[in-house]
Amino acid sequence: MEHAHVRYLESKRSVDARALNRRVRDRLLETLPPEPEIVEFAAGTGVTVPRLIEWGVTDFDYRGIEQDPDLVRDARRRRVDDLADSPGGVTSTERGFRIDEATVEFHAGDALAVDDGDADLVVAQAFADLVPLDDLIDALNRVLGPDGVAYLPITFDGSTLFQPDHPADDRVETAYHDWIAAKPGRDPRAGRHLLDRFRTADGDLLAAGASDWIVRPSGSEYPADEAFFLSRILAFVADALDGAGVDGADDWIETRREQLAAGELTYVAHQYDLLYAP
Repeated sequence: MEHAHVRYLESKRSVDARALNRRVRDRLLETLPPEPEIVEFAAGTGVTVPRLIEWGVTDFDYRGIEQDPDLVRDARRRRVDDLADSPGGVTSTERGFRIDEATVEFHAGDALAVDDGDADLVVAQAFADLVPLDDLIDALNRVLGPDGVAYLPITFDGSTLFQPDHPADDRVETAYHDWIAAKPGRDPRAGRHLLDRFRTADGDLLAAGASDWIVRPSGSEYPADEAFFLSRILAFVADALDGAGVDGADDWIETRREQLAAGELTYVAHQYDLLYAP
């Protein structure tokens, strides 16, 4: 049986694919050398690997670091199945697999503790808002080689919207963001804060652009598994509201769940994609 967190990570693949900023992606692809060495922080279920191949990056060494051992095991299995029909075939290895000219490995560990590497690219998707920014920047500087770049897509930046309007929207959004900020290392405005850090740092901010999540029904249906994705977002908000004393919170949650079930709920989260060369 698929774990709820795994399903959540997989259900947002289509949401992320729409959100990713094409201009930042194109600048990244222009920057990558042939046969790049790639490290991913918080690799999750490894969805970056098929995405790179879809973008035409097919000859690379990839190492994904993920703290949850269950996700590491899932990534090793799931991505082999995902890419099984590749023309060059997929060969499983002890820690991952080979596909065409690419070598892929997934390792359990703390991404911010990695202290070796000469990477051409570090990917940290939907991660910068979850950890202290100073620790993240230090880790990037340790892992990247002298000409390497950091790609930080889907970095949350403090705006959460639901439609149709509800009288408690502003109060709910404030409580949700306060709940995020209260967690150690979390920053609901990480996107703008990274923009400031990179602007004043010694490196070069090569590209930046919005990558908003926008989930909306077509007719009364949501594409792919995005109804489940939205149900998890509502669960996160409900956790934030529990015991927070927000006026109208119970009605807000009940109304939003009814709208989701009826295929009427739209959700937007404001985010940035950033490409930085230290």
